[in-house]
Amino acid sequence: MPKVTGIVETGLDVDDLEASADFYHRILGFEIIARSERLCAFSIAGRDVLILFEREESAPAVEIPGGIIPPHGSTGPIHFAFAIDPGELPQWETLLAANGIPIESRVHWERGGTSIYFRDRDNHLLELATPGVWSIY
Repeated sequence: MPKVTGIVETGLDVDDLEASADFYHRILGFEIIARSERLCAFSIAGRDVLILFEREESAPAVEIPGGIIPPHGSTGPIHFAFAIDPGELPQWETLLAANGIPIESRVHWERGGTSIYFRDRDNHLLELATPGVWSIY
């Protein structure tokens, strides 16, 4: 299975935490590192963390032993991107097709990078991007 090498952009609330956690674990291969009733956290390439929050569960402030996490959350679909190795792009395309996930768009960036875009089960726009998208990536 191809590996994601980092999170480029992120922020995510989901409607069904269990189903969305399964999608990110099964399709993208992310390792679950923490789980509770309101969230599921994943390790991305052993250095980044993606947290899925059950929508509305992150709206109230949460008190933890170290302090208070302020309220946050989102409504509607959002966009974020994951860094991938250019040589694994064909494997990602095959994996998405095998799971019935259509590629919505493909962009060849002037800096040499390529992005493919697809949707998760909450209609969030996911991007898999090779280096050459931004001046820093």
